[in-house]
Amino acid sequence: MEDIIKDPETTEETIEEEVKEEETEVEETIEEEVKEEEAEDKEEKEEESEIDYLDRLQRTMAEFDNYRKRTEKEKSAMYDLGLTDTVLSILPVLDNFERALESACTDKAYADGMEMIYKQMLDLLDSIGVTQIEAKGQKFDTNLHDAVMHIEDDKYGENEVIEELQKGYIYKEEKVIRYSMVQVAN
Repeated sequence: MEDIIKDPETTEETIEEEVKEEETEVEETIEEEVKEEEAEDKEEKEEESEIDYLDRLQRTMAEFDNYRKRTEKEKSAMYDLGLTDTVLSILPVLDNFERALESACTDKAYADGMEMIYKQMLDLLDSIGVTQIEAKGQKFDTNLHDAVMHIEDDKYGENEVIEELQKGYIYKEEKVIRYSMVQVAN
């Protein structure tokens, strides 16, 4: 029986040791859990950082693509503006060629040479996208024609262009460089 009854000091020591062991185990468990949480937090922050970097990259790429498109559009607009201004300054020379061709010339070789130069200039304009606006016999269109004369004549239709006084030119079928000066009937 004496074996069963233990010394109270020994029991207290044992209990204290057990408590210390449990405390140590609890502390170790808590430390492990804290380390795991820190590792998880670190992984989440890394994932968030990766997502943030990816988002920044995608936004930067989109901004650059928009910049590239905008500069291409501006470059094209500047080219078109320069081209139309240049063609507009050349058109009086072309008009003078037309007047010269309409006048009587006794020298056939000279007239043929003038005709060839005129056709070459028209071909050049056509190659850069500038074409003449068809006017005579067409219905009057304020987007293409400039009416400078008006007559009443029953043999022509309503708002029909009966005479072209000065040829008009259009660039790429969308931008009028010079409106056709026309005479309109009815």
